[in-house]
Amino acid sequence: MFSESNWSRKSIGDVDVVYHDGLYHLFHLVLPNHDFIAHAVSDNAVNWRRVDNAIFIGDPGSWDDLMLWTMAVSPDPHKPGSWRMFYTGLSRCDQGVKQRIGLAVSDDLYRWKKVPTWWEDRRGKRDPAAIKKVIHDLEAQQCTRIKATHDADSAYPLEPNLEYYEASYDDDRNWISFRDPFYYRENGQGYLIMAARSNHGPLVRRGCVGVMKEVAPNRFEVRPPLYEPMHYDDIEVPNLFKMDDSYYLVGSIREDAKIRYWHTHKIGEPWRNYSDNVLLPTGNYAGRICHDDKGTLLWNFYTANLHDRQHGNQMLLPKRLVHTAEGHLKARSYEGLREREIKPIKIGAVITLKDATSEDYCEIEGDHLHFSSEAGFQAYVFRQQAECFRLSAKLRMVGAGKCGLLYRIDRQTHDGYYISLDLRKGIAQLRAWGTGPKRSGEDMMRFASLQTGNYYADDRHSVSIQLTVFGSYHELSINDNVILTLADSRYDEGAFGFYVETADLHIHDLDVMRLESPDQTDHHLTTG
Repeated sequence: MFSESNWSRKSIGDVDVVYHDGLYHLFHLVLPNHDFIAHAVSDNAVNWRRVDNAIFIGDPGSWDDLMLWTMAVSPDPHKPGSWRMFYTGLSRCDQGVKQRIGLAVSDDLYRWKKVPTWWEDRRGKRDPAAIKKVIHDLEAQQCTRIKATHDADSAYPLEPNLEYYEASYDDDRNWISFRDPFYYRENGQGYLIMAARSNHGPLVRRGCVGVMKEVAPNRFEVRPPLYEPMHYDDIEVPNLFKMDDSYYLVGSIREDAKIRYWHTHKIGEPWRNYSDNVLLPTGNYAGRICHDDKGTLLWNFYTANLHDRQHGNQMLLPKRLVHTAEGHLKARSYEGLREREIKPIKIGAVITLKDATSEDYCEIEGDHLHFSSEAGFQAYVFRQQAECFRLSAKLRMVGAGKCGLLYRIDRQTHDGYYISLDLRKGIAQLRAWGTGPKRSGEDMMRFASLQTGNYYADDRHSVSIQLTVFGSYHELSINDNVILTLADSRYDEGAFGFYVETADLHIHDLDVMRLESPDQTDHHLTTG
């Protein structure tokens, strides 16, 4: 888990991760100022150490002197051992209305410098001579992580081209999308894709994945959109990658804060949009892929407040991406957390959370647990308590009702986390129930619907589940696919178990593994 400090208004934004020589390198935005790109490293994708910031906004008059937005780091194919960072910049001179893409380079991933640009500082034509001299004397003599020298022949910053994309200040939208670069290379050919907008179609449906082809080292020419659905305002933070013989696009849709994917067998053929195209549920945003020694990982930040994505964000644990023979992309739980397993929690006696009635039934026989409640809700919790754990089981429900899990439950107040599973409809919902201060009237009941996820199962009565609870991180997988993934720290310890509502719940192969608590707090980056 990874975030900024509670007392500060700063928050983590879009992320990009590179795996190199056994280390994960995280580059991320810092909101709301967007004034530098931060850098942290990890050897396990769980614990992080902040290192020197990569680059900063340019000095006044630069093309990137207002804000820095999403970046993408990749090996330099023209200079082995070196790295390129394509990044989004905004200028004060146009009030950030037009987005552009710049380039910074590094020989070691730690020390970065911007490349020369064609941009000229045209401010102050009527300034006194003494002021003009000061500005002249401050002109960059060499490129740094702040400054870039001037070169009229430079290709940077890159801008959208009117031939295919919105590019004019005079457009009715008055906001030119050309951001979130991602570099893709195959068969000796390099392409830069980005969040752009077509120059035709309904005004708020023009979001597309733009393309520029690298025709010479660090030189790009515009190409038609890679994906042009005419359905979204923007397709943010696009990723392009190949698994076996399939190509995938992963992007984020601002309207509902979800990460989606699209699939094709060949570039140039239509992109397929499947019923399960939501890769991660609401609150997970700006997904970025990276390739490590085990395959492909998906990273993103999580926001609990969809109306304010500038504060309180956290980066969650990554997900391992796999695909099916039919081309469907799946997100699976990060296997690295298994290194935190301590010992199994032996399941013995269970008790009802509320007073039992004649309509309740509980039986444990070997590895088979049978819970029943014919008169509405009843929870069966184990005598052991757990803070961090991983629970897996096979569930089969019989009856017309519902079932679910509950954890970190206070046995007296029943406050804690509840996961509702509607097996018939394929819906999982995580909720937090709590008790407010005494004498607070109708506000004493504290209820929060934290996240909802959908899934499909051929058998509408049986599923395999895995619940991971690690610090403030919560993750539910159903049939080996991540359905819920979020951060919440309301409750940190308590009882755990299952509940049923007017149904019989049969549980097989129950396994509960206690996990070592996080070594670092969510705010470790700032506190050390």
